[in-house]
Amino acid sequence: MEQVPERSRRNGLVVLIQNNSIHSNKRDMIIKSVRGISPVLGKDCFIAENATIVGEVTMGDQCSVWFNAVVRGDVHFIKMGNKVNVQDGAVIHCTYLKSPTTIGNNVSIGHNAIVHGCTIKDNVLVGMGSIIMDDCVVESNSIIAAGAVVTKGTHVEANSIYAGMPAKKIKDISPELSSGEIDRIANNYVKYSSWFKEE
Repeated sequence: MEQVPERSRRNGLVVLIQNNSIHSNKRDMIIKSVRGISPVLGKDCFIAENATIVGEVTMGDQCSVWFNAVVRGDVHFIKMGNKVNVQDGAVIHCTYLKSPTTIGNNVSIGHNAIVHGCTIKDNVLVGMGSIIMDDCVVESNSIIAAGAVVTKGTHVEANSIYAGMPAKKIKDISPELSSGEIDRIANNYVKYSSWFKEE
């Protein structure tokens, strides 16, 4: 898929936008370059007016970054796939020169979650208020329960639910739970963001 990014200036800040795809009610969000590197957003994304996205951030299509969320690619890169929603108050960051953050497709980052210097693969639900630390790998079709703390270097098995402090596997995910929670929430956030694009 070939796309020619457009360089756009908003309140003196710079962002690369794929095919005029950014949607927001106001132009007060902070989207800015750091050390000459600007965020690149995919098609049909929604960015809330008080969200913050800075530095080396690459975002796929149909993503959304909600109110007071921060995606800070200043010390390493952050790469997000398609249909990723970063809910209100969530923080995505990295560790300088050591641990970037990579997020796959169809991923929901719950309210006030912290995702730091880790790899999250496809079809994952990161619960509200949970923390995923450096060098963790969260395999596909997994759920990190609300309030869980996934400590540095943890490998979360595919098709599983991890909960607690520190987070441990508590059970496998059924196909019904995967479609009923992981897919449902990711799809709902595409729908929710469409409401704001209409304003």
